[in-house]
Amino acid sequence: MDFTLTPEQAAIREQIARICADFPDEYWLARDREAAFPHAFHAAMAAGGWLGIAMPVEYGGAGLGILEAALMMETIAASGACMSGASALHMNIFGLNPVVVFGTEAQKRRFLPPLVAGRDKPCFAVTEPDVGLNTTELKTRAERRGDRYVVHGQKMWISTAQVANRMLLLARTTPLEQVRRKTEGLSLFYTEIDRARVEVRLIEKMGRHAVDSNMVFFDGFEIPLEDRIGEEGQGFRYILHGMNPERILIAAEAVGIGRAALRRAAAYAKERRVFGRPIGQNQAIQHPLARNWAELEAAELMVWKAASLYDAGKECGAEANAAKYLAAEAGFRAAETAVMTHGGMGYAQEYHVERYLRESLIPRIAPVSRELILSHIAERVLGQPKSY
Repeated sequence: MDFTLTPEQAAIREQIARICADFPDEYWLARDREAAFPHAFHAAMAAGGWLGIAMPVEYGGAGLGILEAALMMETIAASGACMSGASALHMNIFGLNPVVVFGTEAQKRRFLPPLVAGRDKPCFAVTEPDVGLNTTELKTRAERRGDRYVVHGQKMWISTAQVANRMLLLARTTPLEQVRRKTEGLSLFYTEIDRARVEVRLIEKMGRHAVDSNMVFFDGFEIPLEDRIGEEGQGFRYILHGMNPERILIAAEAVGIGRAALRRAAAYAKERRVFGRPIGQNQAIQHPLARNWAELEAAELMVWKAASLYDAGKECGAEANAAKYLAAEAGFRAAETAVMTHGGMGYAQEYHVERYLRESLIPRIAPVSRELILSHIAERVLGQPKSY
């Protein structure tokens, strides 16, 4: 068992870090203050060919695995970009995996190259206000009318919908009372957003202001039949192919946030002098930082294990969820420690750690809560009865 990166993987980290060096903390603080999408960063990643890191080579991608994608996303977050940088790219990495797996050849050639090149910016519309993670209860409906579907309904917490020109949408095409199983009757679409029929309302939130979150309303939104992915009614099964990669990448990003916070905290602890000595000489400062380092190292190993299993085509649901849980907790604790290490200055924006702390909360909440992860592991790994 070898825990060292291959030369190719190490080169990915080095090249991503080189791009990120052109987008320092000050860039991300400005984007956060202005609530402005990081278009320049997105364009730089597209120019470097990184938006298609896990996409097939024949459609312009690099054909690499989720492990390599996780290394890339951790490096981005660790640069100080945190979730603002990572969320600007998420959909490119895992979101369109259902199109790769279940799309027709014509759909792949139509949809994937513009995504990889950065010409298309997609959003992922699944979550609804009164549904949460109970996806089979989705109420947004898509009614078939000849060669088109007409969509009515509402989605919630949809990232990048302000800047996106395309949408991956899960909607109910058969009423719930008419299906044998709750997971049936949901269909998946990847289509252009018609702003005349799709209203997007910004949600003001605590952090990650550079990447918008939204309520989305559909009123007679028409989708061509050729934009449906796979069979009608099988969309729930299709989106499952993106869930484990999503958890793995979120976990990698949480580790990255923790590393950024730890780096700043350790540097400040060496520089800040109180009572004639650096505060880092005090064990009350040293020990929490050392604990953060250990927790981040352990979480990263779980990310690598989950990603390796996924890339090998093996079952990795428990590992992907465990990686997300451990990394989110470790990243949050590192960011919290960084703020406390800075004392009063940790509350000042110019030191950046308060932004890290705000953004470290996202992996703890999304795309699945800590509590539901623990319930999943208790049921699927430990054989306990289902609790919800």
